Amino acid sequence: MPLHPQVEGLLTQMASSGLKKIQDMTPEESRATFTPVFASLPPSQQKLAKVEDRSVPTPAGTVNTRIYTPEGQGPFPVMTYFHGGGFVFGNLDTHDGVCRELCGAVGMVVVSVDYRLSPEHKYPDAPDDCVAVTRWVADNAASLDADPARLAVGGDSAGGNLAAVVSQRLRDEKGPNLAAQLLIYPVTRADGHKTQSMIDNAEGYFLETASMEYFIGHYLRSPADAQLPGVSPIFAKDFSNLPPTLVLTCEFDPLRDEGEDYGKKLQAAGVPGTISRYDGAIHGAWNFFGVLDLGRAMHNEAARWLKEALSR
Repeated sequence: MPLHPQVEGLLTQMASSGLKKIQDMTPEESRATFTPVFASLPPSQQKLAKVEDRSVPTPAGTVNTRIYTPEGQGPFPVMTYFHGGGFVFGNLDTHDGVCRELCGAVGMVVVSVDYRLSPEHKYPDAPDDCVAVTRWVADNAASLDADPARLAVGGDSAGGNLAAVVSQRLRDEKGPNLAAQLLIYPVTRADGHKTQSMIDNAEGYFLETASMEYFIGHYLRSPADAQLPGVSPIFAKDFSNLPPTLVLTCEFDPLRDEGEDYGKKLQAAGVPGTISRYDGAIHGAWNFFGVLDLGRAMHNEAARWLKEALSR
């Protein structure tokens, strides 16, 4: 399929703006560049009951979170959400819109996690933060007007990696049990293997193959870490007994194939799972739901799927 005309227009706009490629920025430059870009996107129109910033205690110190509560009568389903940004940039503000959308459209509490970023904090600091906050949510669900039996995790890109890793760790570390996981074009391997989508979409579609090499280089303590399931969840020995999963991918995304490959491994292990590819879309479409019809369609599908998955 060709690029969607809206996507093509967005890429043209990015090119004409003089925006540097991610891999040509320092981590500080990437944060200074993309935080205002994502924070300036059209806001969510969802009406929520409450949005609250809260510090959560963890074994490594406090982690900042933003807690979104929907209108209506609880207890509600609840999701811990992990933002994208290649483990290097992203924060509560860059993903405020997508968390508001999920909260309002699904009718669930969303706890957005401001996990530690690399290169200042390399693996395993980010997943440790995400696991700790998810456990805190399960333990404190009543105070959040949430139902711990309907606990989910979700994330986009690097956040999709973290959601997959958290799901595996909670399964292996005796809970809490998860009811669903939402993986939006997740990073599932960091070993440098060139999938066909890494080759076909190497340049020109916002996220580039060289961008991923840049991100992984900042995230890992050493190249050997790339073989660990905690970094590359596709290398897990066991994919059974993981929560029902929705994997969303985009046609013109270097990460397309590894996300779909991960979904297929879950399906082969008997995990109820849906893999949904958005033809004509690029990495980042999820965030541009207020600008791109394909981004809006991704949110609509995620909301429908989560409502069903969390109603059981």
